[in-house]
Amino acid sequence: MSLQKTLKALADPTRREILNLLKSGKRSAGEISDQFAITPAAISRHLSILKEADLISDTREGKYIYYQLNASVLEEILLWISDLKGEDDL
Repeated sequence: MSLQKTLKALADPTRREILNLLKSGKRSAGEISDQFAITPAAISRHLSILKEADLISDTREGKYIYYQLNASVLEEILLWISDLKGEDDL
């Protein structure tokens, strides 16, 4: 995973809001799309970018794909920022 790809994914406010939605647990693409006034195709692209950055993962259950937060990547970013600031702990 590249830090550049992760930070680029996090730079978009829609993608950050998707991550906020996933804090409470896994959701289908339809459930995510219902929260935004943009096309399902646009949401699909945002989900793809988040997945490429390893910020989310997906699992298929029947005919639905559910997305969930990958907190370990976020923890790595926090550790990097902490190290950059010269802090020992978060």
